[in-house]
Amino acid sequence: MTDGPDRTPLARTFFDRPVLEVAPDLLGRTLVRRTPEGPIELRLTEVEAYAGPADPGSHAYRGRTERNAVMFGPPGHAYVYFTYGMWHCLNLVCGPEGSPSGVLLRAGEVLYGHEHAHERRPKARNHHELAKGPARLATALGVDRRLDGTDVCAGPQAPLEILTGCPARPEQVLSGPRTGVGGEGATHPWRFWIEGERSVSPYRAHTPRRRGPTRRQVET
Repeated sequence: MTDGPDRTPLARTFFDRPVLEVAPDLLGRTLVRRTPEGPIELRLTEVEAYAGPADPGSHAYRGRTERNAVMFGPPGHAYVYFTYGMWHCLNLVCGPEGSPSGVLLRAGEVLYGHEHAHERRPKARNHHELAKGPARLATALGVDRRLDGTDVCAGPQAPLEILTGCPARPEQVLSGPRTGVGGEGATHPWRFWIEGERSVSPYRAHTPRRRGPTRRQVET
């Protein structure tokens, strides 16, 4: 008989490290989301690292803005952004304050609170699809911009918390290019996942956006 996931909360010192150390070390950890309907617990199975000013793929590459301000603050806070006018994505800030790096939470396996996750993700065909991809993860957990800046190290009253869980063994962790990242950062092997996990999202290479026809082109 094996022991269950460790319920010890991760300390801020866990996040106060280089992003490429924190990202793979998050795999297997337990993310707790406390909602008005009840808690949801999720085992992290896929993440991506973003290294701030040194990383063209990072939101912080061009400096501080109102949108990414949380990334420049202390480690152990949630950075939530809205993308494509449709979806939210959840990141965890790491590294020392003023060094804006973060880890995108790409996928996870829901361990508890499936009924609450399914209410938000009714099209999911099974438990493995509830949080298979960063937008699905945020949707299943009810994460939006209102949680931007949440201190995940604040204790059991916080809406988001990270517990020690069951860390993935090094031999279980695979890495490869990040999904949808182009330019200089396209080949960085900064996407990490647990081998064999069904909740891991499929890899998609960057596809340059095509501009739609102008009004004049449409009219002619």
